[in-house]
Amino acid sequence: MIALFQLATKQLQRHRLRTSLTVCGVASGMFLYTSVETLQDSLASATEETAADTTLVVYRENRFCPMASQLPEHYQDEIREMDGVKEVIPIKITVNNCGASLDVITFRGVPEGMLRKFAPEIEIIEGDDSEWKKRGDAALLGEQFAKRRGLKPGDKFDAVGITVHVAGIIRSPFPQDNNVAYVKLEFLQQASKTGLGIVTQFNVRVDKSSHLKPVAEMIDARFKSDQMPTNTRPEKAFFAEAAGQLIELIGFTRWLGIAAVVAVVALVANAISLMVRSRVKENAVLRTLGYPSRAIMFLVLSEGGMLGLMGGLCGAGFAWAFLRWQSFTMGSEGQTLAILPQISTVLFAITAALLLGIIASIHPAFIAIRQPIVKSLRS
Repeated sequence: MIALFQLATKQLQRHRLRTSLTVCGVASGMFLYTSVETLQDSLASATEETAADTTLVVYRENRFCPMASQLPEHYQDEIREMDGVKEVIPIKITVNNCGASLDVITFRGVPEGMLRKFAPEIEIIEGDDSEWKKRGDAALLGEQFAKRRGLKPGDKFDAVGITVHVAGIIRSPFPQDNNVAYVKLEFLQQASKTGLGIVTQFNVRVDKSSHLKPVAEMIDARFKSDQMPTNTRPEKAFFAEAAGQLIELIGFTRWLGIAAVVAVVALVANAISLMVRSRVKENAVLRTLGYPSRAIMFLVLSEGGMLGLMGGLCGAGFAWAFLRWQSFTMGSEGQTLAILPQISTVLFAITAALLLGIIASIHPAFIAIRQPIVKSLRS
């Protein structure tokens, strides 16, 4: 079997141009496939609820864009007294674009001293926490946000009519935190000219996930008759509803992934068919020397598998490096989706390329073993 692998490798090396073109074609298809799967995985992690979710988002009823959602800050006092509520944090959000966009700038204003309660997982990797505490216009930028804009501690940053001083760069296990700018709530209220005491939403943490629905119903029932009624949903359900345009756009990319798979199969099948046709006499000689049909089939399948594997390694590897380097984000209605590839996605794509290469070689392999020996020797 090792000898057959070595022979298959030499067969591919004999036709370097054809092999190189086929590998490049497979790599292009797997680059597209890996990118599409990364989009799908990122969306799934942002919208699929789990038993560990304990956060509700209280928003203005019938509002989606942060600029349209306005709630009085004093609602937090009443929400905090409700059964099952662990913590309430008022948040002001300002974005440069409420529609679906690839370049979203998001400011999140949180009360001074409550940032760690809102996002306890963040760590400051550059800058100084004291700078954030002493300056009113200080901002903590997510790692990917700062990288995309080329910002570092001490810089000034202006967007959406708001100028901030970069106090530090933060890192978080949650992709959304790495793509926003955190500022103090009072500063953002004044800078965005919405007035003090007005926020975009409340993030409510409950004791356990089973309390999500009853607490949400309790909050909405309490403020139903107020001048500013609320609509309360679990955080991931809120993202799924607010980013509807984004979800439709990403859903369409599934067809691109299917097209990439079909293209990979067609490329490998065509390349292997050409190889089998060019080696009719060689295969006949091998069979004359005593090689069984299964050995010839294994040889052809090995060539297809190696073409798929090489193309998968190049395409999926480049997709992972490119998406990590560029750190793309997509936003809609103030919600940010970070597009970050995972190693598991890359490994799955490489495995898929290997299997597709083998599958594409099955028909040419049957052709190779069905040809009559005598006729093949005379060809």
